[in-house]
Amino acid sequence: MACFAAALLLLLSGFINLMAANKDSCDLYAAVGQSMSLPFIYEGLTSSHVLRWTHNDSIIFYRQQGRVSVGKSGDITPTGSLILKNLQPLSAGSYQANVLYPNATSAKTWASRLCIMDEVSKPKLTYSCDFKSSAVNLNCEVVKAQGLVFSWTLDEKTLTSETRQTLSISLAQLKGERRFTCSVKNKVSIEKSVIVRPTCKAPPPSPPTLLCFKSSIVMTVFAAGVGLILLLLIIVVILCCRNKHNKTQMRAGGRGELRMLSLNKQEMDSDAPDYETMHPSEDSPPATPEPSARDYYKNVSQPEAETENSPPQLSSAAEGQRPSPVPKPRTRSPPTVLPKESSDM
Repeated sequence: MACFAAALLLLLSGFINLMAANKDSCDLYAAVGQSMSLPFIYEGLTSSHVLRWTHNDSIIFYRQQGRVSVGKSGDITPTGSLILKNLQPLSAGSYQANVLYPNATSAKTWASRLCIMDEVSKPKLTYSCDFKSSAVNLNCEVVKAQGLVFSWTLDEKTLTSETRQTLSISLAQLKGERRFTCSVKNKVSIEKSVIVRPTCKAPPPSPPTLLCFKSSIVMTVFAAGVGLILLLLIIVVILCCRNKHNKTQMRAGGRGELRMLSLNKQEMDSDAPDYETMHPSEDSPPATPEPSARDYYKNVSQPEAETENSPPQLSSAAEGQRPSPVPKPRTRSPPTVLPKESSDM
């Protein structure tokens, strides 16, 4: 039972899709702004018949016993066809005609679907010569090429096998003067291009290259050299900045050390005691002059044997030396206090 229901549902959906496809398909085509008569003919039509036209289920013409209640009498031909003027996209849709006898029985029924399309524009035929492949390529340029049918003619003869927008012909077939045209069409119009006579002349041979290498290789090497120079400049700038920074730090450190030494010296000078200038007294022996360098050299340069045999003796200059007097610290006398005067005075 379930299988039967599924099969029935599948058939029903297929029937609905088929009806929708038939509904969307068009029986008649017309261009925007065009006028046309719908192809309905009833030869025995008289004023006693009832004539009704509908567009998308809306009554657009109704005549009964020769009196028109909807529409205009000039919109109907003697055979009952409906005349449509200045068609627009809104004019597309389903049209239906019904003819009834005076007793309200159906005499004839007609229905059709109308589609409105734009007319094709005039195509422009261009070509380009391809000497590498030894062919000439023709292109049929047109606005909105989708859905259009293309055709080609060569010397007024239709090329039945060519239905694409482009055409390629070998240069060998262009011997002499050949004439090409292309045409485009749709359901409502057709347009044809002007005649084109392709002429392809081989370009002169290129002059020999002056460089041993290709231009791309030369440009690559040049770019690499420029990049290397920029890198070296950046490195030099960085090193200069770093050297300047180090010098600035060294100068700042030297100034700090000099300042510390100056402060330490000031502290030592402030802490040192004052000494009186000592003059030699009468009792102190006179200062013995120090030996000169020549006397010292003579004493040292004596023979080694004499030096070893003789006992060590001090030189007269050394004996005459006396320790220098040590300066005594200056003693400060206490301040003198004056006696106070008595109150009696």
